[in-house]
Amino acid sequence: MTRRVSAAIGLATALAFAPLARVGASLERDGFSRATQGFSFAVADHGECSHLMMLRLPDIKLSEAVSVPAATTGGVRVPHCRVNGVIGTEIHFTLLLPDQWNKKLFMGGGGGFVGSVQNTALPTVNAGYATVGTDTGHQGGITDASWALNNIERRVNFGYLAVHRTAEAAKAIIASYYTTPSSKNYFIGCSRGGGQALMEAQRYPDDFDGIVAGAPAFDWTGIGAQFIRTAQVTFPDPKNLAAPLFTAETLKAIETKILDKCDALDGVKDGVMEDPRRCTFDVASLTDLTQAQRDALNVLYAPTKNRDGEIYPGRPFGGEGQNGGWGTWVTGAGQQGSLDHAFGTNLFKYIVFNDPNWDYTKYDLANLKRDTALTASFLNATDPNLDAFKSKGRKLILWHGWSDPALTPLASIRYHEQVTAHDPNARDYFRMFMMPGVLHCGGGPGPDAADWAAVISDWVENGKAPERVIARKMANGAATRSRPLCAYPQKAEYKGTGSTDDEANFVCK
Repeated sequence: MTRRVSAAIGLATALAFAPLARVGASLERDGFSRATQGFSFAVADHGECSHLMMLRLPDIKLSEAVSVPAATTGGVRVPHCRVNGVIGTEIHFTLLLPDQWNKKLFMGGGGGFVGSVQNTALPTVNAGYATVGTDTGHQGGITDASWALNNIERRVNFGYLAVHRTAEAAKAIIASYYTTPSSKNYFIGCSRGGGQALMEAQRYPDDFDGIVAGAPAFDWTGIGAQFIRTAQVTFPDPKNLAAPLFTAETLKAIETKILDKCDALDGVKDGVMEDPRRCTFDVASLTDLTQAQRDALNVLYAPTKNRDGEIYPGRPFGGEGQNGGWGTWVTGAGQQGSLDHAFGTNLFKYIVFNDPNWDYTKYDLANLKRDTALTASFLNATDPNLDAFKSKGRKLILWHGWSDPALTPLASIRYHEQVTAHDPNARDYFRMFMMPGVLHCGGGPGPDAADWAAVISDWVENGKAPERVIARKMANGAATRSRPLCAYPQKAEYKGTGSTDDEANFVCK
């Protein structure tokens, strides 16, 4: 093995530099049915796992390389080599190298402000992929950004560099361990991971052959503005975060009335709106609410604007009363504050203004562009120019739940429109799928489990561009409902006969 490591040093050095649970659970449930169909795994030609500790790569220190036996329970079941290490000052990563390797790498993204090694692609190791995740260069809670205070290195690592450096490090270690580079490289992530996915496509088109971006947090300054505006409406008193403006029961009642009016607009009354933009519900009709509540709703559904125009799109109707819906993200029903409040205030305190005492209640969005210019330069992934990505033959899938309470799906639609305006032939390499009734990265009444790993690999390796992707709603290991997801702007339309819980009875139009 010593000779093998030595022989791989040149290649590994050249490959080095010159960084969420629902998505992972969805991948695990789907089991990569199509991605691995008909694939015969051979025992990979690889060295001794522990010998990787002798590997020397620039600015990388390995802290662990241990063999892990097969398991019958847990997310990772196949025998593999687990490698832990640090890139640079503090970019931690964990790389899993399966004994039976399919010659590919699948990297997974993180969520929120990350703060621990996260990898939504972790279950892909069971299908033979090497897989890696990173903490993006800091430790902390998922809504905590205090690590960024006066630390530009951590901000840049979190913004874009850590994922890229981790991908490069993983490829170098793979090339050494298996004595051959990975033949295909993929990335999948949701929320922050979805933003990481778009950042990779825009900044580092050489890193991955195929990328899946779910419900992406890619316009951080726009998202932050909406979160602060939301906090100003829902929690006007920063000393009283335990008294939500809307109870869980009120939110459920609001959702029920919206569905009563708009559910059947798509031809099927099933608790799911195929396209909530068709819903013209009037908040003024909610006469059982107080005027303050109606005023707040009008703000929460509307786009966030300032004197320069629209900053971030509004929220479509749907998902208000769901578990993990508005009560968790927007209004904070039954909890101390909300996730909007936590993420928004942390972003502005520790990344935008470097001021832990910054008061969100006094902030004027009129100055947003000036105040967030530096933050946008390393954190936003809003560039619609994917020419470099396209020229290398890469493929990108973006998906978003229509009832996402955290990150409005209208922002993803706007980005898709911007990319298409820049390149009318963008669908050759970039396609988007909307998921009706799905919350943030999963959950809600709509089918939320799709085999994205299979879809992207099929497109990259077999040239099969996705037109219709099947999504399922799972309960106790069984599918209770299935629907086709249609390549945007097409939508699923009921044929008029057969069960409305069976995707076979819908067509894309």
